[in-house]
Amino acid sequence: MRTTAELEERLARPSAGLVSDLAGLDGDIMILGAGGKLGPSLVRLALNAAGRDRRIIAVSRFSEPGLADALRDAGATVVRADVADERALRELPDAPNVVFLVGAKFGTQGREHATWFTNAYLPGRVADRFKGSRIAALSTGNVYPLVPVTSGGSTENDPTGPVGDYAMSCLGRERVLTHFAETYGTRLSLIRLNYAVELRYGVLVDLAQKILAGQPIDLTTGQVNVVWQGYANEVALRSLLLADTPPYVLNVTGPELLSVRQAALALGAELGVQPVFSGEEAPTALLSNAAKCHRLFGYPDITPQELIEHTAGWVAGGGPSLGKPTKFERRDGSF
Repeated sequence: MRTTAELEERLARPSAGLVSDLAGLDGDIMILGAGGKLGPSLVRLALNAAGRDRRIIAVSRFSEPGLADALRDAGATVVRADVADERALRELPDAPNVVFLVGAKFGTQGREHATWFTNAYLPGRVADRFKGSRIAALSTGNVYPLVPVTSGGSTENDPTGPVGDYAMSCLGRERVLTHFAETYGTRLSLIRLNYAVELRYGVLVDLAQKILAGQPIDLTTGQVNVVWQGYANEVALRSLLLADTPPYVLNVTGPELLSVRQAALALGAELGVQPVFSGEEAPTALLSNAAKCHRLFGYPDITPQELIEHTAGWVAGGGPSLGKPTKFERRDGSF
């Protein structure tokens, strides 16, 4: 994966399991938030997996120049709409299957009110509008508390314990969506994702950029989960078949517990630069156990070592970045 075109192709390459699952899913698929970080690759993946016998409806404001036209050329039905606008939301076409990606994380600090509007209030409006649809809603592993690194990570049955406004508002999203699911019998899946990575974004990109810049890497959060974005997109689509009332909750991440120190050293070796570290590893971190996901859908087909090699080559070669640091090292929930 040396070019953006090669990366996009890899992200949008469906597995046989996804093709089979979508063949058993009736009707069109609407993707709300199709212009965001995850949206474009998820739209292309759905197009490649579902064929041309149904519509893949991509809904977004589409602020990125050319993106709407590119998705339309790929075969998507493009709808320019701000789902936060009540009239625009009402006027969206009906769809029996909805993937809800809209959310706010970056810039939360100082704009907590806007974060809660987007992450907790708006999902309720969407759930009311599409009460008769299957809904797969993206959530986050941040709804869990920090846990001992020896624990194996939080499972779906463990208590939530969000830290900070972003995480609390995301738990609010889950609670509000669950209310509408229980009220209307809407079939719902909740995808608790952390941390998705690809070559333009993610924990590994954050580390590689710091290494090249000679910036110290804080080791306090010394362990993380990462997962290839293409796998996360696939699980989001396949989870439509799991949607139920009460909601089906699923952790989505990689099977490995990744050491930040060791990942940085591996990246440094690929880049030819010795990383600079600060701090010492704390006994706790934000970690999720995705064993249930792996039983259902198998393991990601790109390993962390492969991701490290690809990321190092991409960043060293000046490949484009989304410019959105994950801030995975933050322990106070401020993003």
